[in-house]
Amino acid sequence: QVQLVESGGGLVQAGGSLRLSCVASGNIFSINVMAWYRQAPGKQRDLVAAITDGGSTNYADSVKGRFTISRDNAKNTVYLQMNTLKPEDTAVYYCKVEKVRSSDYYQSHAWGQGTQVTVSS
Repeated sequence: QVQLVESGGGLVQAGGSLRLSCVASGNIFSINVMAWYRQAPGKQRDLVAAITDGGSTNYADSVKGRFTISRDNAKNTVYLQMNTLKPEDTAVYYCKVEKVRSSDYYQSHAWGQGTQVTVSS
């Protein structure tokens, strides 16, 4: 029953910045993990960054120092601030949540629809 809506994707030049947002809805009490994945054409979907409800984070080596993940638990929203973007960052970015708890249900995971990020050189 969890629904995820991503926004903030677009076209930017190399060296530019974008901020992605993902809002989770569905009578949610808590979300253990919120994360961002990305998938380029012909490649597998890989983890970009993740954050727990306690604030612990982890990042793919390729984005460390450039991307920052954060969350607003009151709004059930996760953000991905992407700086110093490179052409190799071009991909569809997907929001994922894990271990979602509600008074009505428990859901192990859910995916958003994805938002396109294109970085030109």
